[in-house]
Amino acid sequence: MGKGPWLDEDEQKAWRSYLLMHRTLETHLERHLQREFGMSKSDFEILVNLSESESGRMRAFELGRATQWEKSRISHHLSRMEKRGLIRKEACDSRYPEIVITEEGLAAIKACAPAHAARVRQFFVDVLGTDRMIALGEASDEIVETIGKHCDADCPPEVRGQG
Repeated sequence: MGKGPWLDEDEQKAWRSYLLMHRTLETHLERHLQREFGMSKSDFEILVNLSESESGRMRAFELGRATQWEKSRISHHLSRMEKRGLIRKEACDSRYPEIVITEEGLAAIKACAPAHAARVRQFFVDVLGTDRMIALGEASDEIVETIGKHCDADCPPEVRGQG
């Protein structure tokens, strides 16, 4: 672990700045998605995953793993998206159906993705610049790897999302 249980003043300032930046950026991007395209951040995340899969289909547990959502959350959200025609559930060889992006869902992601990417560029990429983007990417990868090791070693199942 670090120097002790408490963060020093600089560490606390950096942590809180990060939290504020993350919340502000995420909220701002989500508001644009909602107001301009009638799409929630959750809808967008599911549609991105499905549209980027080779077949345009995934199993619900795969979507849950990709989004890090609990089983009940993914199930409820997929049901809402199905009612809106963005996805459909198709029977397959397994006990559980595959989740398939529909033409309507594909049209929705194609409509909003360019504007969303432009905003990510404007408020994140262009602000950071190349060197800081690379450094942030490397630091982010290290943090995710460290959390993964913790989950594999001594993290309680309920914290890992398995309990």
